[in-house]
Amino acid sequence: MFPAPAVQVTRGTPTRGKAPRLSTFLVLVQMGKVVRSLRRFAVLVAGEPIERVRAKHGGYAEIIRRAAGEAPNEWIDVDLRDGACLPEPSALTGVVVTGSSSSVTERAPWMVRAEEFLRVLVRERVPTFGICFGHQLLGQALGGEVVRNPRGREIGTVQFEIVDGDSLLSRATAPFQANATHVDTIGRLPEGARVLARTALEPHAAVRFSDAAWGVQFHPEMTRSIVLDYVGVRAELLLREGIDPSALAEGATEGAAGASTLVRFMEISRDNRAPA
Repeated sequence: MFPAPAVQVTRGTPTRGKAPRLSTFLVLVQMGKVVRSLRRFAVLVAGEPIERVRAKHGGYAEIIRRAAGEAPNEWIDVDLRDGACLPEPSALTGVVVTGSSSSVTERAPWMVRAEEFLRVLVRERVPTFGICFGHQLLGQALGGEVVRNPRGREIGTVQFEIVDGDSLLSRATAPFQANATHVDTIGRLPEGARVLARTALEPHAAVRFSDAAWGVQFHPEMTRSIVLDYVGVRAELLLREGIDPSALAEGATEGAAGASTLVRFMEISRDNRAPA
């Protein structure tokens, strides 16, 4: 269903082969015998942060793993943009879809292919978490529509309001702040989606799309340092748009409440996907 250059994984080491999907089981061996195999988390990479952030902190996959507090061998990274093999859903504990400087409205072939895979994940109830662009891609895949946000750019540390209780937000405590940078939004949600949180500029700041799929329009992986870099790099653009970068820098925080959603997603995923 998802043609791509074939890659197989044997005990975590990629080799060329004929498999249409990527096996992501981590096999543990003791005294020459397989004693158990564990599902792994997958980061579906849709883009990378700005160069200043990459130089300091690495790419989105690395930043997300660090924010989630997980061991590297619990993860696989799959770049959606280069036609890489897509993981077998049954081999996954959970999936995180990254942000991107691209726009879902571009409808690039790799985005359409990724949306097809996301629909499979939702149908098979694999816990899935979209971040910013990933949130929008998930919404579009399930029947929503992504558009330019008519309320304008949202960047910096933002206040969000919880409008519906959900396990994803159970770790969030006041002040309800998150770090964000985006210009697009899900203008029309897919049928059955439930809004969990909103901000002054973003009515769909956190959404539950299905029993096992969530998205957040903010970036739970972004620290204060990262959001300050975004504000600094885009200072001239922000001024042209009538946004004060100095005020954004002064108000920047770690966005702890927003960050808690990623950690909580990891917990939910483990609770719902026992080791194979």
